[in-house]
Amino acid sequence: MKRVFICDYVRTPIGRYAGALSTMRADDLAAHPVSALMARHPGLDWTRLDQVVMGAANQAGEDNRNIARMVVLLAGLPETVPGHTINRLCASGMDAVIAGARQIQCGEGDLVIAGGSESMSRAPFVMPKAQSGFDRRADLHDTTIGWRFVNRIIAEKFGINSMPETAENVAEAHGVSRADQDRFALSSQDRAAQAIASGRLAEEIAPVSIPQRKGAAVVVDTDEHPRQTTLDKLSALPTPFRDNGSVTAGNASGVNDGAAALLLASEATVDQLGLTPLAEYVGSASAGVAPRVMGIGPVSAVTRLCDRFGLAVSDFDLIELNEAFAAQAIAVCRELKLDPFSDHINPRGGAIALGHPLGMSGARLVGTAALSLSKGEASQALATLCVGVGQGVAVALRRA
Repeated sequence: MKRVFICDYVRTPIGRYAGALSTMRADDLAAHPVSALMARHPGLDWTRLDQVVMGAANQAGEDNRNIARMVVLLAGLPETVPGHTINRLCASGMDAVIAGARQIQCGEGDLVIAGGSESMSRAPFVMPKAQSGFDRRADLHDTTIGWRFVNRIIAEKFGINSMPETAENVAEAHGVSRADQDRFALSSQDRAAQAIASGRLAEEIAPVSIPQRKGAAVVVDTDEHPRQTTLDKLSALPTPFRDNGSVTAGNASGVNDGAAALLLASEATVDQLGLTPLAEYVGSASAGVAPRVMGIGPVSAVTRLCDRFGLAVSDFDLIELNEAFAAQAIAVCRELKLDPFSDHINPRGGAIALGHPLGMSGARLVGTAALSLSKGEASQALATLCVGVGQGVAVALRRA
């Protein structure tokens, strides 16, 4: 198979729910980092682009009708460039990168843009059609996150726990205390604050200009979700998802808006176009787990990844593990024989601090890991996350 290199990565800042990016359509949000990639490579012949692959988890609103193809048109890429959209819920953006890499590996392309996008603020309400004539009932479903239009058999056999309830299940099954969850959440916030202050996160971000009804446009150039907090404040938050539970708004990821894009190329194309790789893509693995403990999914995925490529978890000196919840992130680390507070795991904070725009997060994890490898901060990197309804996905990278 052909070797695949990640040659660039850029993202929007991550906005809070109903925050700075909430007035931006999901397709415009997705096009923004792609436009930024084009601006950063002005001499590149974009007619050579073989594919745009985008991850999007919702696809019920302005992200409908194949958002990847909309990105091609909105970003100003040649209309001859095709695009397709992938949905693996929280792993959609990571699966977009995997799909783009596979296309290159198997010789069906040499240059691909892959990424992901989600506007959770603009996720619509949806209404099913009437089941019978003159039916006067109207059901309304919020598509922001979680179950809707539930299949009765799924509900009976597997349950329909909400995402926070699955985190409570993982915390109970793996003995993850509230104190450890809050300490992990504080660490995520502190690391993100340090990365923002140092300018490291700014290197990933293409600022977004938001027009205003009156006055000048507002430029958003910094992640909006991180917040200053203390262990005392975190420990005082209620546990609304279960009586005597441990999952809170403070030790869970956010509901957010954002988009990311990566430029992938074959080895020959890197040489022909004079591209500078950030990292080499090694491979991926995915696995399924019980939906009620979906947060433990990375354990099986990482185990498969290591078995497939002859690696050990200890080989990775950088790990980007999505923090859907502190409970599941800690449990995953312990099952993989890792210290969840280790400096090489989410060194710039994770989704608890930065936020979790569902379709974007997987692409962000791979991109930020690739950027770290290019800086010599590590030699091999792992990016992994859990997926709603019970899955895990993992990607391995190495220094180019």
